[in-house]
Amino acid sequence: MGVNAVFEALSHPVRREILGLLKAGPLSAGELAGHFELSKPTMSVHFAKLKDAGLVAVERHGTSLVYHLNMSILEQALSGLLDLKEMKK
Repeated sequence: MGVNAVFEALSHPVRREILGLLKAGPLSAGELAGHFELSKPTMSVHFAKLKDAGLVAVERHGTSLVYHLNMSILEQALSGLLDLKEMKK
């Protein structure tokens, strides 16, 4: 996990909204996509960015992909950012 990948993933409002939806619990790709008026390929790109950054974990259940929020990665990135701020003082 690179901190740059995390912040790049967080830079898009759709990806932030996906993470917000996952705070309530795991959801399938179809359930998540139902909240947006975007094409499947566009949603796949957003899911891939989140997965590559380590912000979500994915499990296959039959033919469905189920996404889970990985808060520890987000916490690590924010902690690293705060450490940088402390070093500036």
